Amino acid sequence: MKRVPVISAPEAAALVKSGDHLLVGGFGMTGNPVHLVHALAETATGDLTYIANNVSEPGLSGGLLLRNGQLKKAIGSYFTSNPEAVKAHQAGTLKVELMPQGTLAEAIRAGGAGLGGFYTPTAAGTLIAADAETKVLSGREMVFVPALRGNVAFIRAWRADTAGNLQYRLTEQNFNAAMATAADLVIAEVEEIVEVGQIAPEQVHTPGLYVDYLVQAHLTLADLGSSADVRGGAKRVDEARLNMARRALAELRPGAVVNLGIGIPTLVADLITPAHGVNLHTENGMLGVGPAPSDGGAMEYPVNAGKIPVTALPGASYFDSAASFGMIRGGHVDIAVMGGLQVDEAGNLANWAVPGKPLLGVGGAMDLAGGAGRLIILMTHTDPDGTPKIVPRCTLPLTTSGAVDMIITDQAVFEFLDGQLTLTELMPGATLEHVRATTGAGFREALKAVAVNAL
Repeated sequence: MKRVPVISAPEAAALVKSGDHLLVGGFGMTGNPVHLVHALAETATGDLTYIANNVSEPGLSGGLLLRNGQLKKAIGSYFTSNPEAVKAHQAGTLKVELMPQGTLAEAIRAGGAGLGGFYTPTAAGTLIAADAETKVLSGREMVFVPALRGNVAFIRAWRADTAGNLQYRLTEQNFNAAMATAADLVIAEVEEIVEVGQIAPEQVHTPGLYVDYLVQAHLTLADLGSSADVRGGAKRVDEARLNMARRALAELRPGAVVNLGIGIPTLVADLITPAHGVNLHTENGMLGVGPAPSDGGAMEYPVNAGKIPVTALPGASYFDSAASFGMIRGGHVDIAVMGGLQVDEAGNLANWAVPGKPLLGVGGAMDLAGGAGRLIILMTHTDPDGTPKIVPRCTLPLTTSGAVDMIITDQAVFEFLDGQLTLTELMPGATLEHVRATTGAGFREALKAVAVNAL
């Protein structure tokens, strides 16, 4: 059996050539080949196409390379964690190709599997797919996405044996597993290297045939820079938002597989108890998400898609991002609870971009909105200036078309019954007159005698 060479991070960085397409694994603060990227930032290598989930996170992913002027193009789901990325894009020094997170994962998987590309319903009819080839397959509009490959892949694993077999820890598989298959040269940064036989065959996540070089490097929170702060921003936990979360919780049935988006939907997770029997899914590769740990952080626990440490409930499982989004697109996630900027009378959702403002990234929203069995939107009834968010027709860039099943705001609950927007409940303190005056869309009324404070 071959022995994979063990080299230093600077030696690995020297293998990247100017003009290369570079795949870089990781999600948030987990599974990041930090030492490899930092070593590359010390070189004169430039003109790179950088492919990663977040292509500009400061000090962690492509932020250093961007600051050095080493990147000519970025392909990923997010690129504005670092304001320098926005400035570079606006100045024309950085080309950006924004891809839905699941599409990015599948494009890399397809590249590693020797496929030319694939058709996906994700992003059909949206700005993201404006120039893409489309076909109607099985009655659904599908967007063609070319496969992605790299000249070099930087990935991170927990353990490797001397033959290059890799074992990932917790949610560290994310994009690493697919990227290990999709580059001409694969360099794995690992915490520990053991002899062949010390990783059981059933615990090998990436076979050694994909791996060309190993770099052993210990990772600490200090290495993660600003991403070491995993506490998250302070949640706005006012009573109106809690009422919205409580009402959404009432829609989650025992045994349901549920994905919760960022923003107000995260409050739902704080209300879930084991008695609810809800199976939480997070798109970065975990099923069976439990509450936040009482101690420790990202080095000891898995993280969710909001980059926050969580615990694993009994029966939980881990998988890579391509498998995770296969679950979503394949209809295996029962309910998605997401935030929104606008929802219209046709059940269209806009929640990822505002014209004239820097793009925050599309993330997994398009995959979830179109793939979940049921889509529930939690949002304030109006913008701060009083502009309605429930409108006749979305004017913001669409996330998905005709997929919304329920809207829960601080004022009311709307459902799409027989395809028609229908007011079914008033939230505590709301009046019918106020809801009528602050809803931009036309709707019918079929109020139920259900109060959220009685749930």
